[in-house]
Amino acid sequence: MNNNKQSTASTRQQNKKEMSAGKAIAIFAGVSVFIAAVIIAVVVYVDPFFHYHAPLSWFPYVVDNQLSQNPGMARNMTYDSCIIGSSMTVNFDTDDFAEVLGLDTLKLSYSGAYPHDDYNILSIVYDEDSLARQTNDVTAVFLGLDIPTLTADEDEIKYELPEYLYDANVLNDVQYVLNKDVLLEYVLRPLINNKPTDLSEVYFSWWTPEYYNIQWVMHGYEAPEAVEEEMDADTLIPQTATNLDVNIIPFIEEHPETAFYIFYPPYSILYWNNVMVENHLEATMNQYQYTAERLLEYDNVRLFYFQNMEDVVTDLNNYADYTHYKPEINSYMVNCFGSGEHEVTSADQMAEELEEMRRIIDEFDYDSLFAVEW
Repeated sequence: MNNNKQSTASTRQQNKKEMSAGKAIAIFAGVSVFIAAVIIAVVVYVDPFFHYHAPLSWFPYVVDNQLSQNPGMARNMTYDSCIIGSSMTVNFDTDDFAEVLGLDTLKLSYSGAYPHDDYNILSIVYDEDSLARQTNDVTAVFLGLDIPTLTADEDEIKYELPEYLYDANVLNDVQYVLNKDVLLEYVLRPLINNKPTDLSEVYFSWWTPEYYNIQWVMHGYEAPEAVEEEMDADTLIPQTATNLDVNIIPFIEEHPETAFYIFYPPYSILYWNNVMVENHLEATMNQYQYTAERLLEYDNVRLFYFQNMEDVVTDLNNYADYTHYKPEINSYMVNCFGSGEHEVTSADQMAEELEEMRRIIDEFDYDSLFAVEW
Protein backbone atom coordinates (compact mmCIF):
# COMPACT_ATOMS: atom_id res chain seq x y z
CA MET A 1 0.00 0.00 0.00
CA ASN A 2 2.78 2.40 0.99
CA ASN A 3 4.66 1.42 -2.15
CA ASN A 4 1.62 2.35 -4.28
CA LYS A 5 1.36 5.77 -2.56
CA GLN A 6 5.07 6.39 -3.08
CA SER A 7 4.77 5.40 -6.74
CA THR A 8 1.79 7.72 -7.27
CA ALA A 9 3.59 10.62 -5.58
CA SER A 10 6.69 9.98 -7.66
CA THR A 11 4.63 9.94 -10.84
CA ARG A 12 2.92 13.22 -9.92
CA GLN A 13 6.27 14.79 -9.16
CA GLN A 14 7.65 13.58 -12.49
CA ASN A 15 4.59 14.91 -14.30
CA LYS A 16 5.03 18.31 -12.61
CA LYS A 17 8.67 18.39 -13.70
CA GLU A 18 7.71 17.49 -17.24
CA MET A 19 4.97 20.13 -17.26
CA SER A 20 7.38 22.68 -15.85
CA ALA A 21 10.01 21.81 -18.47
CA GLY A 22 7.42 21.91 -21.24
CA LYS A 23 6.20 25.28 -20.03
CA ALA A 24 9.77 26.60 -19.95
CA ILE A 25 10.36 25.36 -23.49
CA ALA A 26 7.10 26.93 -24.65
CA ILE A 27 8.03 30.23 -23.01
CA PHE A 28 11.51 30.13 -24.51
CA ALA A 29 10.08 29.32 -27.93
CA GLY A 30 7.53 32.10 -27.61
CA VAL A 31 10.15 34.63 -26.54
CA SER A 32 12.45 33.52 -29.38
CA VAL A 33 9.67 33.87 -31.93
CA PHE A 34 8.79 37.29 -30.52
CA ILE A 35 12.42 38.48 -30.66
CA ALA A 36 12.79 37.12 -34.19
CA ALA A 37 9.58 38.87 -35.21
CA VAL A 38 10.83 42.16 -33.75
CA ILE A 39 14.17 41.83 -35.56
CA ILE A 40 12.42 41.03 -38.83
CA ALA A 41 10.07 43.99 -38.39
CA VAL A 42 12.93 46.38 -37.63
CA VAL A 43 15.07 45.21 -40.56
CA VAL A 44 12.14 45.32 -43.00
CA TYR A 45 11.08 48.76 -41.74
CA VAL A 46 14.53 50.32 -41.91
CA ASP A 47 15.60 48.12 -44.84
CA PRO A 48 19.29 49.12 -44.82
CA PHE A 49 19.92 47.29 -48.10
CA PHE A 50 16.83 48.87 -49.76
CA HIS A 51 15.55 45.41 -50.64
CA TYR A 52 11.88 46.22 -50.08
CA HIS A 53 11.50 49.97 -50.35
CA ALA A 54 13.18 53.32 -50.87
CA PRO A 55 15.21 54.74 -47.97
CA LEU A 56 13.41 56.37 -45.07
CA SER A 57 13.99 60.11 -45.06
CA TRP A 58 15.06 60.23 -41.41
CA PHE A 59 17.34 57.21 -41.12
CA PRO A 60 21.15 57.75 -41.37
CA TYR A 61 21.91 54.94 -43.83
CA VAL A 62 25.47 53.63 -44.17
CA VAL A 63 26.13 52.52 -47.75
CA ASP A 64 29.45 50.70 -48.08
CA ASN A 65 28.60 47.25 -49.41
CA GLN A 66 28.42 47.12 -53.19
CA LEU A 67 27.43 43.47 -53.43
CA SER A 68 24.58 43.75 -50.94
CA GLN A 69 23.30 47.29 -51.44
CA ASN A 70 23.59 47.92 -55.18
CA PRO A 71 20.65 45.70 -56.19
CA GLY A 72 18.30 47.37 -53.71
CA MET A 73 19.41 50.85 -54.76
CA ALA A 74 18.91 49.96 -58.41
CA ARG A 75 15.51 48.51 -57.65
CA ASN A 76 14.02 51.11 -55.29
CA MET A 77 15.79 54.46 -55.51
CA THR A 78 14.87 57.43 -57.66
CA TYR A 79 17.29 58.26 -60.47
CA ASP A 80 17.36 59.02 -64.16
CA SER A 81 20.89 57.83 -64.90
CA CYS A 82 23.44 55.49 -63.39
CA ILE A 83 27.17 54.79 -63.26
CA ILE A 84 28.22 51.22 -63.99
CA GLY A 85 31.67 49.67 -63.92
CA SER A 86 34.70 48.77 -61.86
CA SER A 87 36.76 50.74 -59.35
CA MET A 88 37.59 53.03 -62.28
CA THR A 89 34.15 54.55 -61.61
CA VAL A 90 34.00 54.74 -57.82
CA ASN A 91 35.50 58.23 -57.55
CA PHE A 92 32.82 59.91 -59.61
CA ASP A 93 30.88 62.49 -57.62
CA THR A 94 27.27 62.40 -58.75
CA ASP A 95 26.90 66.09 -57.89
CA ASP A 96 29.09 66.70 -60.96
CA PHE A 97 26.57 64.88 -63.14
CA ALA A 98 23.79 67.07 -61.75
CA GLU A 99 25.75 70.28 -62.26
CA VAL A 100 27.18 69.52 -65.71
CA LEU A 101 24.51 67.30 -67.26
CA GLY A 102 21.42 68.00 -65.17
CA LEU A 103 21.09 64.33 -64.26
CA ASP A 104 20.04 62.62 -61.03
CA THR A 105 22.69 59.91 -61.15
CA LEU A 106 23.01 56.78 -59.03
CA LYS A 107 26.40 55.09 -58.62
CA LEU A 108 26.23 51.30 -58.95
CA SER A 109 29.93 50.42 -59.20
CA TYR A 110 31.47 47.04 -58.43
CA SER A 111 35.17 47.03 -57.68
CA GLY A 112 36.91 44.62 -60.04
CA ALA A 113 33.74 44.25 -62.10
CA TYR A 114 33.67 41.79 -64.97
CA PRO A 115 31.23 42.29 -67.85
CA HIS A 116 28.74 39.90 -66.26
CA ASP A 117 28.75 42.03 -63.11
CA ASP A 118 27.63 44.92 -65.31
CA TYR A 119 25.00 42.65 -66.82
CA ASN A 120 23.65 41.63 -63.41
CA ILE A 121 23.11 45.17 -62.17
CA LEU A 122 21.79 46.49 -65.49
CA SER A 123 19.25 43.66 -65.46
CA ILE A 124 17.89 45.15 -62.24
CA VAL A 125 18.05 48.72 -63.53
CA TYR A 126 15.87 47.65 -66.45
CA ASP A 127 13.66 45.20 -64.54
CA GLU A 128 10.07 46.12 -65.40
CA ASP A 129 8.84 44.85 -62.03
CA SER A 130 11.14 47.06 -59.93
CA LEU A 131 9.83 50.21 -58.28
CA ALA A 132 12.65 52.23 -59.77
CA ARG A 133 11.84 51.07 -63.30
CA GLN A 134 8.17 51.89 -62.80
CA THR A 135 8.94 55.42 -61.59
CA ASN A 136 12.19 56.26 -63.41
CA ASP A 137 13.05 56.92 -67.03
CA VAL A 138 16.67 55.84 -67.41
CA THR A 139 17.94 58.43 -69.85
CA ALA A 140 21.68 57.74 -69.50
CA VAL A 141 24.04 54.96 -68.47
CA PHE A 142 27.72 55.74 -67.86
CA LEU A 143 29.79 52.60 -68.31
CA GLY A 144 33.52 52.37 -67.70
CA LEU A 145 34.76 49.74 -70.16
CA ASP A 146 37.83 47.90 -68.89
CA ILE A 147 39.26 46.19 -71.95
CA PRO A 148 41.24 43.55 -69.98
CA THR A 149 38.05 42.17 -68.43
CA LEU A 150 36.47 41.47 -71.82
CA THR A 151 38.54 38.29 -72.05
CA ALA A 152 36.83 36.86 -68.96
CA ASP A 153 34.27 34.11 -69.30
CA GLU A 154 30.92 35.69 -70.18
CA ASP A 155 29.34 34.25 -66.99
CA GLU A 156 32.24 35.07 -64.68
CA ILE A 157 31.73 37.51 -61.81
CA LYS A 158 34.37 39.02 -59.57
CA TYR A 159 32.84 38.06 -56.21
CA GLU A 160 30.13 35.64 -55.14
CA LEU A 161 26.80 37.44 -54.89
CA PRO A 162 24.32 37.25 -52.03
CA GLU A 163 21.72 35.79 -54.37
CA TYR A 164 18.87 36.33 -51.89
CA LEU A 165 19.22 40.07 -52.52
CA TYR A 166 19.18 39.66 -56.30
CA ASP A 167 16.36 37.19 -56.88
CA ALA A 168 12.60 37.46 -56.33
CA ASN A 169 12.35 34.55 -53.88
CA VAL A 170 11.04 35.92 -50.56
CA LEU A 171 11.68 32.64 -48.76
CA ASN A 172 15.44 33.02 -48.83
CA ASP A 173 15.17 36.58 -47.52
CA VAL A 174 15.57 35.09 -44.05
CA GLN A 175 19.30 35.40 -44.70
CA TYR A 176 18.74 39.17 -44.80
CA VAL A 177 16.01 39.86 -42.24
CA LEU A 178 17.52 37.60 -39.55
CA ASN A 179 21.12 38.57 -40.18
CA LYS A 180 23.07 39.64 -37.09
CA ASP A 181 25.50 41.78 -39.06
CA VAL A 182 22.69 43.58 -40.85
CA LEU A 183 21.01 44.41 -37.53
CA LEU A 184 24.16 45.48 -35.69
CA GLU A 185 26.20 47.11 -38.47
CA TYR A 186 23.52 48.63 -40.68
CA VAL A 187 20.63 49.38 -38.30
CA LEU A 188 21.95 49.90 -34.76
CA ARG A 189 25.41 51.31 -35.51
CA PRO A 190 24.13 54.03 -37.88
CA LEU A 191 21.54 55.04 -35.28
CA ILE A 192 24.28 55.42 -32.67
CA ASN A 193 26.87 57.12 -34.90
CA ASN A 194 24.41 59.19 -36.93
CA LYS A 195 26.89 59.59 -39.79
CA PRO A 196 24.97 58.78 -42.96
CA THR A 197 26.77 58.08 -46.22
CA ASP A 198 26.75 60.90 -48.73
CA LEU A 199 25.38 59.07 -51.77
CA SER A 200 27.01 61.56 -54.13
CA GLU A 201 30.40 60.16 -53.01
CA VAL A 202 29.38 56.59 -52.22
CA TYR A 203 32.09 53.93 -52.62
CA PHE A 204 34.88 56.53 -52.94
CA SER A 205 38.26 54.79 -52.71
CA TRP A 206 40.09 54.92 -49.40
CA TRP A 207 43.07 56.73 -50.91
CA THR A 208 43.34 60.25 -49.57
CA PRO A 209 45.16 62.97 -51.61
CA GLU A 210 48.61 62.16 -50.24
CA TYR A 211 48.50 58.68 -51.80
CA TYR A 212 48.35 60.07 -55.33
CA ASN A 213 52.05 60.45 -56.01
CA ILE A 214 54.78 58.78 -58.01
CA GLN A 215 56.60 57.44 -54.94
CA TRP A 216 53.55 55.57 -53.73
CA VAL A 217 52.81 54.20 -57.19
CA MET A 218 56.31 52.99 -57.92
CA HIS A 219 56.79 51.56 -54.44
CA GLY A 220 53.81 49.28 -54.96
CA TYR A 221 54.32 48.51 -58.64
CA GLU A 222 55.44 45.05 -59.72
CA ALA A 223 56.05 44.43 -63.39
CA PRO A 224 54.62 41.15 -64.74
CA GLU A 225 56.71 38.25 -65.98
CA ALA A 226 58.13 38.95 -69.41
CA VAL A 227 56.65 36.96 -72.30
CA GLU A 228 58.93 36.17 -75.22
CA GLU A 229 56.40 35.16 -77.86
CA GLU A 230 54.13 37.90 -79.14
CA MET A 231 50.40 37.24 -78.90
CA ASP A 232 48.59 36.92 -82.19
CA ALA A 233 46.70 40.10 -83.03
CA ASP A 234 43.31 38.34 -83.19
CA THR A 235 43.65 36.21 -80.05
CA LEU A 236 41.52 38.44 -77.82
CA ILE A 237 38.71 39.10 -80.29
CA PRO A 238 36.48 35.96 -79.97
CA GLN A 239 35.91 36.25 -76.20
CA THR A 240 35.65 40.03 -76.44
CA ALA A 241 32.90 39.56 -79.03
CA THR A 242 31.10 37.08 -76.79
CA ASN A 243 31.16 39.44 -73.82
CA LEU A 244 29.86 42.31 -75.91
CA ASP A 245 27.10 40.13 -77.38
CA VAL A 246 26.03 38.63 -74.05
CA ASN A 247 26.65 41.26 -71.40
CA ILE A 248 26.59 44.74 -72.94
CA ILE A 249 25.05 45.10 -76.39
CA PRO A 250 21.64 43.57 -75.50
CA PHE A 251 20.91 46.52 -73.20
CA ILE A 252 21.98 49.00 -75.88
CA GLU A 253 19.74 47.36 -78.47
CA GLU A 254 16.73 46.92 -76.19
CA HIS A 255 16.81 50.46 -74.80
CA PRO A 256 17.23 53.00 -77.60
CA GLU A 257 15.71 55.59 -75.25
CA THR A 258 18.88 55.45 -73.13
CA ALA A 259 22.12 57.18 -74.08
CA PHE A 260 25.01 54.88 -73.23
CA TYR A 261 28.14 56.89 -72.42
CA ILE A 262 30.84 54.23 -72.69
CA PHE A 263 34.40 55.23 -71.92
CA TYR A 264 37.87 53.74 -71.78
CA PRO A 265 39.35 54.77 -68.40
CA PRO A 266 42.73 56.58 -68.45
CA TYR A 267 45.11 53.99 -67.01
CA SER A 268 48.64 55.23 -66.35
CA ILE A 269 51.58 54.62 -68.66
CA LEU A 270 52.54 51.69 -66.41
CA TYR A 271 49.52 49.78 -67.67
CA TRP A 272 50.99 49.99 -71.14
CA ASN A 273 54.34 48.87 -69.78
CA ASN A 274 52.56 45.72 -68.59
CA VAL A 275 51.03 45.24 -72.01
CA MET A 276 54.43 45.47 -73.69
CA VAL A 277 56.22 43.26 -71.15
CA GLU A 278 53.51 40.63 -71.63
CA ASN A 279 53.91 41.08 -75.39
CA HIS A 280 50.32 41.68 -76.44
CA LEU A 281 50.37 45.30 -77.60
CA GLU A 282 49.03 44.56 -81.09
CA ALA A 283 46.37 42.22 -79.73
CA THR A 284 45.29 44.84 -77.20
CA MET A 285 45.19 47.64 -79.77
CA ASN A 286 43.12 45.37 -82.01
CA GLN A 287 40.78 44.71 -79.11
CA TYR A 288 40.25 48.43 -78.53
CA GLN A 289 39.56 49.02 -82.20
CA TYR A 290 37.16 46.08 -82.39
CA THR A 291 35.10 47.17 -79.38
CA ALA A 292 34.88 50.70 -80.70
CA GLU A 293 33.66 49.55 -84.10
CA ARG A 294 31.02 47.30 -82.53
CA LEU A 295 29.74 49.95 -80.14
CA LEU A 296 29.69 52.76 -82.71
CA GLU A 297 27.15 50.79 -84.73
CA TYR A 298 24.49 52.09 -82.34
CA ASP A 299 23.06 55.61 -82.44
CA ASN A 300 22.46 55.63 -78.67
CA VAL A 301 26.14 55.04 -77.85
CA ARG A 302 28.56 57.87 -77.12
CA LEU A 303 32.11 56.58 -76.92
CA PHE A 304 34.97 58.35 -75.13
CA TYR A 305 38.67 57.53 -75.26
CA PHE A 306 40.60 59.04 -72.35
CA GLN A 307 43.75 56.95 -72.44
CA ASN A 308 45.89 59.15 -74.65
CA MET A 309 45.67 62.26 -72.45
CA GLU A 310 49.44 62.49 -72.41
CA ASP A 311 49.83 65.00 -69.58
CA VAL A 312 47.62 62.85 -67.37
CA VAL A 313 48.69 59.28 -68.06
CA THR A 314 52.44 59.96 -68.07
CA ASP A 315 52.35 61.81 -64.74
CA LEU A 316 52.19 59.20 -62.00
CA ASN A 317 51.39 61.90 -59.47
CA ASN A 318 47.85 61.55 -60.81
CA TYR A 319 47.66 57.93 -59.63
CA ALA A 320 47.57 55.81 -56.48
CA ASP A 321 48.65 52.70 -58.38
CA TYR A 322 49.23 51.85 -62.02
CA THR A 323 45.57 52.25 -63.04
CA HIS A 324 43.64 54.16 -60.36
CA TYR A 325 43.51 57.91 -60.90
CA LYS A 326 42.61 60.78 -58.59
CA PRO A 327 38.99 62.02 -58.27
CA GLU A 328 39.79 65.25 -60.11
CA ILE A 329 40.18 63.21 -63.29
CA ASN A 330 36.71 61.72 -62.76
CA SER A 331 35.35 65.25 -62.55
CA TYR A 332 37.16 66.18 -65.75
CA MET A 333 35.60 63.21 -67.55
CA VAL A 334 32.12 64.34 -66.51
CA ASN A 335 32.84 67.71 -68.11
CA CYS A 336 33.89 65.86 -71.26
CA PHE A 337 30.62 63.93 -71.29
CA GLY A 338 28.96 67.34 -71.49
CA SER A 339 31.30 69.05 -73.93
CA GLY A 340 32.08 66.10 -76.19
CA GLU A 341 35.84 66.44 -75.72
CA HIS A 342 37.64 63.09 -76.21
CA GLU A 343 34.52 61.64 -77.84
CA VAL A 344 35.09 59.12 -80.63
CA THR A 345 32.49 59.15 -83.39
CA SER A 346 33.91 56.84 -86.05
CA ALA A 347 36.12 53.81 -86.52
CA ASP A 348 38.66 55.94 -88.40
CA GLN A 349 38.87 58.38 -85.51
CA MET A 350 39.39 55.50 -83.09
CA ALA A 351 42.30 54.30 -85.19
CA GLU A 352 43.78 57.80 -84.99
CA GLU A 353 43.35 57.89 -81.21
CA LEU A 354 45.14 54.56 -80.91
CA GLU A 355 47.97 55.81 -83.11
CA GLU A 356 48.39 58.72 -80.72
CA MET A 357 48.46 56.21 -77.86
CA ARG A 358 51.18 54.30 -79.68
CA ARG A 359 53.23 57.46 -80.00
CA ILE A 360 52.96 58.13 -76.27
CA ILE A 361 53.96 54.54 -75.48
CA ASP A 362 56.91 54.63 -77.89
CA GLU A 363 58.26 57.98 -76.72
CA PHE A 364 57.90 57.54 -72.98
CA ASP A 365 61.14 57.11 -71.05
CA TYR A 366 60.42 54.03 -68.94
CA ASP A 367 64.05 53.80 -67.87
CA SER A 368 63.63 57.02 -65.93
CA LEU A 369 61.08 55.26 -63.73
CA PHE A 370 62.94 52.02 -63.18
CA ALA A 371 66.38 53.57 -62.68
CA VAL A 372 65.28 55.06 -59.36
CA GLU A 373 65.10 53.17 -56.05
CA TRP A 374 61.60 54.05 -54.92
